[in-house]
Amino acid sequence: MSLSRPLMGILLSCIAVLAFASHDSLAKQLAASNGVLMVLWVRYLSQSLLLAAWQLPRHGWRVLRVNCPGLQLLRGLSLLSISLFFLSALRLLPLAEATAVHFIAPLLVILLAMPLLGERANPGQWLAVGVGFLGVLIIVRPGGGLLTPAMLLPVASATCYALYQLLTRRIGTRDSAGATNLVTGLVGATGMTLLLPLFWQGLPPWPQLLAMASLGVIAVGGHMLLTIAFQYSSPVSLAPFSYLQILFAVLLGLLLFDHAPDSGALLGMGVIALSGLGSAWLQARRHL
Repeated sequence: MSLSRPLMGILLSCIAVLAFASHDSLAKQLAASNGVLMVLWVRYLSQSLLLAAWQLPRHGWRVLRVNCPGLQLLRGLSLLSISLFFLSALRLLPLAEATAVHFIAPLLVILLAMPLLGERANPGQWLAVGVGFLGVLIIVRPGGGLLTPAMLLPVASATCYALYQLLTRRIGTRDSAGATNLVTGLVGATGMTLLLPLFWQGLPPWPQLLAMASLGVIAVGGHMLLTIAFQYSSPVSLAPFSYLQILFAVLLGLLLFDHAPDSGALLGMGVIALSGLGSAWLQARRHL
């Protein structure tokens, strides 16, 4: 018996966020022994080669002729900044807590949409933003062990992710999704290659190198699953299921790193998730 279209969208969305949580846990393990920059360089090379092998035979070199190169460059740099900040956070912070703080990004979109896109938030959305930041404060509460400068790293990654989403919205349909994703990957690969002299100490062992390359495969696969999921269900209806990534991060942190968040951190994660769900619900009501 086949699944209905909405259920298929939900299933694909859940698999995608599991892939993203798995990507982050593997990246955390690899960065501990190889460094953030080396891991990201191999990951972006892998991602770019995979996307090029997919897009170039279908569309040729014209896929790189984009209509808004400035916005595409900024989008690529935003994604690279997300990776740098978040993977640096994972080296210093537990997986679940860093993931939860990163998930204030949808709330930051509400804050930044007004000055950047001229969109106004309603009182309910402002309330969701306030509740989300309360969740962050609960996680980093004094005495909780996470009130350190390192906690600024997932906040920075969330800010860059919010900018990334707004830039994606500005680009819209002016460029194809294939061109946008390929250019974004190439910007990341080029940026990390330019930084190569700063961290080059030779290639890591082949098992480590293959594991780093698999990060690009997992990232592309996760985004492809989300793209297909949006063909079955609307982004608004699928938005709540993205918060399952926090749950997956908790489980993977327990299984792989033997870290269980304390009750305060779990409460903060729940508050952030509820604020995001509330914001998604308000967005859905606006589309009715």
